Amino acid sequence: MDSIVSNLQELSQSIRLFSADRQAVTLIAVSKMQSTDRVAVAASAGHRDFGENYVQEGLAKIAVLKPQYPSLVWHMIGPIQSNKTRDVASHFDWVHTVDRFKIAQRLSDQRPDHLPDLNVLIQVNTDRENSKSGVFVEDTLALAKQIATLPKLRLRGLMCIPEKHSESAFEQMKHLLAQLHTHLPIFSTSTNTNTSADAPQNKADVLSMGMSADYVDAIAHGATHIRLGTAIFGQRVQQAASLSQSA
Repeated sequence: MDSIVSNLQELSQSIRLFSADRQAVTLIAVSKMQSTDRVAVAASAGHRDFGENYVQEGLAKIAVLKPQYPSLVWHMIGPIQSNKTRDVASHFDWVHTVDRFKIAQRLSDQRPDHLPDLNVLIQVNTDRENSKSGVFVEDTLALAKQIATLPKLRLRGLMCIPEKHSESAFEQMKHLLAQLHTHLPIFSTSTNTNTSADAPQNKADVLSMGMSADYVDAIAHGATHIRLGTAIFGQRVQQAASLSQSA
């Protein structure tokens, strides 16, 4: 368990080293298939952002940890089936994997009124891989314009899972985010009904990209959020049967 704390400390130092702005990069600890006890070790060390790939596994951890660590921020980083959107909308703070309007619409409709707007990212399939989720690059702006009209959601930027060491994909994402910045004023007036007048509206300021093997390259290309699992927790400890959980 001590290795989790030391890994977090080393990664924080590494991020500061490779990032020009110490506050610019959020480290998301990917806790899929890790025990709740191991996640609690990271939380007790002061870490706040955790990413889950499987809805049911994430809900179980949130239920156990939220009473003790109410300030934790939970990110859904796995694909979402339509029948899981209510659970995601009700319990998570961020969704990184919106790749079609239907899912965004359901998250908007099902986000409880008492919760802040749900932060959402559009997942981009930079390599056009059939095995991966995500909207193609050329379709991203159109989807962004649709999502930006929805209440209870706050469009924050983009996410990708490119091929390993794909610097071209990172560069493509950086360029695409710049395009959103250019076009964002067109749809920056939020229709959200539960957002105060002085709260941030849709703001394309997030690039979620970079994992344990390539986070340094991702930071160099403008990543604001990196998603690291084995670099923090080591090899996953739960049984592979967990993979059978529906996302």
